Amino acid sequence: MKNLERKKILVFPCGSEIGLEVYRSLKHSTHVELFGASSVDDHGKFVFERYIGNLPFLDDECFIPNLTKIVEENRIDAIFPAMDSVITKLKENEETLKCKIIASETKTTAICLSKNRTYSFLSGLVATPKLFETLNEVNKYPVFLKPDIGYGSRGTLKAENNKSALSHLSKYPSCLILEYLPGREYTIDCFTDFKGNLLFIGPRERKRISNGISVNTKTMQLSEEFEKMANVINDSIKINGAWFFQAKERITGELVLMEVASRLGGSSSVYRAKGVNFAALSIYNAFEMPVSIMTNEFDVELDRALDTIFNIDINFNYVYVDFDDTIVINGYVNSDMVARIYKFLNEGKIIYLLTRHEGDIYEALEKYRLSNLFDEVIHIKNGEDKWRFIKHRNSIFIDDSFAERREIHQKLAIPVFGLDVINVKFGSL
Repeated sequence: MKNLERKKILVFPCGSEIGLEVYRSLKHSTHVELFGASSVDDHGKFVFERYIGNLPFLDDECFIPNLTKIVEENRIDAIFPAMDSVITKLKENEETLKCKIIASETKTTAICLSKNRTYSFLSGLVATPKLFETLNEVNKYPVFLKPDIGYGSRGTLKAENNKSALSHLSKYPSCLILEYLPGREYTIDCFTDFKGNLLFIGPRERKRISNGISVNTKTMQLSEEFEKMANVINDSIKINGAWFFQAKERITGELVLMEVASRLGGSSSVYRAKGVNFAALSIYNAFEMPVSIMTNEFDVELDRALDTIFNIDINFNYVYVDFDDTIVINGYVNSDMVARIYKFLNEGKIIYLLTRHEGDIYEALEKYRLSNLFDEVIHIKNGEDKWRFIKHRNSIFIDDSFAERREIHQKLAIPVFGLDVINVKFGSL
């Protein structure tokens, strides 16, 4: 997309699963300058380099005025909503915000926000779950209770009997009472361009689910049944950009629609591994740039788990780093450490190699293609203490050796790190 000028894109809320997937999809894009914003300081604060916190909550009367101010001050070109209720709210206020909202039209987002509205709109066009108005209509358990508007598995319950259903509905009165579908569950990731053309349909099985989020999912071949359902939805609801629907099997194997979402799915990244970047496609599409989609022909299995990022509140200008067993381990370059060094260089840090390497260190650097990585190489040959060669107090020291780290910390009182804390974010908390 060479004709797309670099756009400033604000992701809100940036710490949601969707917001984090947008970040992962776009962080290396030359077409996008990413900003993240949230009402609460969640994981987005640790990920987005340009982060704006403490926004009013979505239902606060100050939310839109505050967001409008952020858009003006940062010259934001478009907002990427990263939660269902946010999509509808922002799309309704697109003119006030004076920037593009990367989403389908308001009528579409309103239909997709409500499962009851979705079922009513698509009734007779695709199979939808049997809906009971009250528990008195239920003649067979279990039933599935699910909030009409909700996220993930919050407020859901497979009710085995009338007593558990009554108890749950007393806590979550907005729940729909649905037939229980015991079969396999699928997400079908789709993309529709701004002209209404359905360009991509990608089914995947939801093999393991945690808190309503698919944490293990695998791509599948597109069946006639998936394709037919996707086309019916696309022809019935005016969708623009990335979207998905979820379906589950009855005991007979019949595929039943569970919900439609007018946004990309958090685990749609499984198709990113095949070459389909839904976040990037959605941005190009929002600015009405024609796109085409190519996929690699192999299967991908995605498995997700909690990740860890450390935010360390220190400021420094100099980095002293060891070589043996730190940058090179067992004859192989520690690519994580080298990536960390390049990040330091991008931040303007001065990098010193401080090593007792036996042999010619310059030969070793040449061998491992690391010759130009350091601002200075300090090669200790006579057994002197490393701390004597650290000349800057606003420094950090990285070494695999605990003894070396302890001595330098005791002598110089500077921060010292082993290899288990490479994935850190330095700066003010």
